[in-house]
Amino acid sequence: MNVDVFPVTIERFIDDYFLGLVECVLVDADNQMHRFVEKEPVVSNANLSVDSAFPQPGYIACVIEDEWTDKRGRQLVRVGTIKPWGIESTTGETTFTVLHDQIERV
Repeated sequence: MNVDVFPVTIERFIDDYFLGLVECVLVDADNQMHRFVEKEPVVSNANLSVDSAFPQPGYIACVIEDEWTDKRGRQLVRVGTIKPWGIESTTGETTFTVLHDQIERV
């Protein structure tokens, strides 16, 4: 299955309960930081633990909802994270605007 993803920075390992929880940060197109707490295998292919060096690169799967070019000429993409894995930020947000170059298909 091919999915679109955007990059996040995994800042720390929070808890090794079940699959391990990590805290991730997305910096959106407006330089706003969004924090996520998610199971490690959902946001990384690495085998992270409390002893891992941080930060680490990660990703969050998303669905592209809209694309446009803003007044500054930047190509932007609005993405939703409810599908495919039901991910939301720590403040409950599920829609984010990122630069088109941040989106990758894996």
